[in-house]
Amino acid sequence: MRAYYYDNLPGEPILPHEGAMVDPAVLTTIGVLFAHVPVDAEGKWEEHVQHIATTRGYKCSDVVESGRDLLGEKYEESMEKVWREHLHEDEEIRYPLHGGGYFDVRELPTDKWIRIHAEAGDLMIIPAGIYHRFSLDSNEYIKTMRLFKEEPKWTAHYRSSETDKNQNRVEYLHRFMVSA
Repeated sequence: MRAYYYDNLPGEPILPHEGAMVDPAVLTTIGVLFAHVPVDAEGKWEEHVQHIATTRGYKCSDVVESGRDLLGEKYEESMEKVWREHLHEDEEIRYPLHGGGYFDVRELPTDKWIRIHAEAGDLMIIPAGIYHRFSLDSNEYIKTMRLFKEEPKWTAHYRSSETDKNQNRVEYLHRFMVSA
């Protein structure tokens, strides 16, 4: 996992857009947690991920694959959906098994984009209420385990003045603006 400031230059989201490096401690101050759990052939990673899931009260998981070849005609529409800045009302745990992608999260209090390049084995926990977006990397493929507290769901609340008042957003700001 590598984290750096998004350069905001024109270009496709699948490109690195690499700016200055971000100390991993900065991610912790905005509630983004991470661990590297190597995906091994023996399946030892499963025990580690299950321990994290149990500790955080997660009961369900699924595995999704996304890529240009897999999605075909729906690729552009699918990528636009996750690229558009949004938040979720639930914490997200993502664990790439193959491939890679970029999770861009908003830094507090600057509102700058921090780009996190997650690849196989990079487990990330993204707090409820944080504005973020996602793009595949230049390989245009990822297979990811998603963990959920209840039944699998993915509901995006796209950034707007209304979303800024969302209870989960307000709670997120209250919790993390203090440490920012």
